[in-house]
Amino acid sequence: MIVLFRAVVYATVFISVVLVILPARLLQWSGVSTIPSFGAQQVAGMIVALLGAALAIWCVLAFAVIGRGTPAPFDPPRRLVVRGPYRRVRNPMYIGAAIALSGAALFYGSLPMLAYVIAFLLLTHAFVRVYEEPTLRRLFGSEYERYSAAVRRWLPTRPT
Repeated sequence: MIVLFRAVVYATVFISVVLVILPARLLQWSGVSTIPSFGAQQVAGMIVALLGAALAIWCVLAFAVIGRGTPAPFDPPRRLVVRGPYRRVRNPMYIGAAIALSGAALFYGSLPMLAYVIAFLLLTHAFVRVYEEPTLRRLFGSEYERYSAAVRRWLPTRPT
């Protein structure tokens, strides 16, 4: 139960900063000050954002329940998480966040927000390559090597 609480707290901080505060500042900076008139584009944006958020939340719960840890680098899972969304792709939490951000870009019709999504993905890719993957290799050894050989980093692996 404590692990789940820690995971929710850390996820809330991450979501607040990366998916709410920074995008809100970007929208404000780019001149978006009100919600656009509500139409099909806004409905589509909300659906996309909710799907991305649901995927990210599923990942947080998988880290807590299966991995006995959190997504935070300073409180990582104790076990390698290879079930749930991690069965098909190695970084579904980041993909969920990018999908949620893409939904916001669609909702507001914001090119600067789309640029933010691209920057988020590029920075995340660098973080994964430079920090996460070497750390996982060190922590989980051959188990992670087998997993990374079988499951792709960003594109879902087909079910076997």
